[in-house]
Amino acid sequence: QVQLVESGGGLAQVGGSLRLSCSASGFSLDYYSIGWFRQGPGAGREGVACLGPDRARRYGDSVRGRFTIARDAGTNTVYLQMKKLKPEDTATYHCTTFSNGCYEWSFDYWGRGTQVSVSS
Repeated sequence: QVQLVESGGGLAQVGGSLRLSCSASGFSLDYYSIGWFRQGPGAGREGVACLGPDRARRYGDSVRGRFTIARDAGTNTVYLQMKKLKPEDTATYHCTTFSNGCYEWSFDYWGRGTQVSVSS
């Protein structure tokens, strides 16, 4: 059974940093793409980052150059390092698997999410 549990959200100031973690179980990161999407108040889901089993990465346009996705295969954990945070980064961030690799933002399983709030 696929389970994804996020942690690491919180309150940050503009220009600050946060690191999110996602503990994955029920499958191996060696064989599946994993990453993050976010959903702000009253908004739809926005793809943030994807990391394929071949280590290929894809980022959403609004976060490219500021966010970095990485994984620890030994602990089946994926991380999202967020830097230069902006108020528009405020959202609930969900760890997710992808139904078609990192070729499209097609989310398969996801966790309950962790809240990130950026204050100006």
